Amino acid sequence: MSLSADAALEQRESAWRIFLIFLRLGLTSFGGPVAHLGYFRAEFVARRRWLSERSYADLVAFCQFLPGPASSQAGMVLGLGRGGYGGAIAAWAGFTLPSAIAMILLAEGLSSHADLFSSGALHGLKIVAVAVVAQAVWGMARSFCGDAQRVTIMALAACIVLLIPSVLVQMGVMAFAGLAGLFLFSSPKVHEHEPLPFSPSHRAGIAWLTLFFALLVGLPILAKTMPGHLFAEMDAFYRAGSLVFGGGHVVLPLLQAAVVPSGWVSNEAFLAGYGAAQALPGPLFTFAAFLGGAMNIAPSGWIGGMVCLLAIFAPSFFLVMGALPVWESVRRNARTQSALAGINAAVVGLLLAALYRPVWTSTIHQPQDFVLALVFLVALIFWKLPPWLVVVASGVAGLWL
Repeated sequence: MSLSADAALEQRESAWRIFLIFLRLGLTSFGGPVAHLGYFRAEFVARRRWLSERSYADLVAFCQFLPGPASSQAGMVLGLGRGGYGGAIAAWAGFTLPSAIAMILLAEGLSSHADLFSSGALHGLKIVAVAVVAQAVWGMARSFCGDAQRVTIMALAACIVLLIPSVLVQMGVMAFAGLAGLFLFSSPKVHEHEPLPFSPSHRAGIAWLTLFFALLVGLPILAKTMPGHLFAEMDAFYRAGSLVFGGGHVVLPLLQAAVVPSGWVSNEAFLAGYGAAQALPGPLFTFAAFLGGAMNIAPSGWIGGMVCLLAIFAPSFFLVMGALPVWESVRRNARTQSALAGINAAVVGLLLAALYRPVWTSTIHQPQDFVLALVFLVALIFWKLPPWLVVVASGVAGLWL
């Protein structure tokens, strides 16, 4: 089916608008994946009302069950709902490219200027992440923990993942919360299903999943049979993006095992790039762009950086597009809504646990830190200031202090 010129123009404008919205988030979303989900909630639930609180919680739960970076996957789905496949790609590009470009520039030799980024400003940006995550926990708890049973599920989930920090434990907690929801909320109030404005068909979903598994199996074969290192790099980063649950820091051991022992990247360069990634907004998976740019083999530089960046994010895109049609169908079932009531309460518990560790424990060290975090929280919740403005203020406050 061909689109008219007007429809095509409207689609391009929509994708461009989505790109600009996510570009601003990509420039200001400091604090890691949990904070990113908080920024997304403030932007797309509270401010723009692209989807309801319930749909957003369902989306977070969906992304938690998939391997890869949950915040980036949530961004892809948000863009998909507003602009189709083009919107999904635009959302990913806007959120990812700022930190990816900075990482490649660092790999190209700009690390000597890293001291221009003040440690005080960085600390201020980490403090505002505390406020952003606290705002997300506060808002979602009010929506999904309205009775003693849900509060209990939330508290148990937070306690378990704090005492036994493991990605598998997190997934187990969410699974048991879903079972608890089936028994505790067997006759829930049926909420009207809120599907995405655009979702892949089941046939398209099967095609995306087929492509995901074909590359997972085929890239190792190409890496061994084809000359050069292009397919070897693609295989290493595609496999890392395919097999890691929890995203972010969890992927680092796989990447180090792939690039350091082989001599592709020195251990010193690996650690330097990882340290720089902590100072940048956006997803930590953009560390792949630094590694690709710093390769001692070809391709490296800008080409290597973009190859590795696309390779590590491609599995997330394929999995989201492949699993979303099934998820949309499952959400319509009344029994699924019972399970989701328990899962959503557990998601709030996971966010609460993350608010304590690593967000709080790595940031709040003295009374001044707590004062700033409290001021930023009040500014976000009660003064209704836009998150980007609070982020800028946090950097200035960090420099001043």
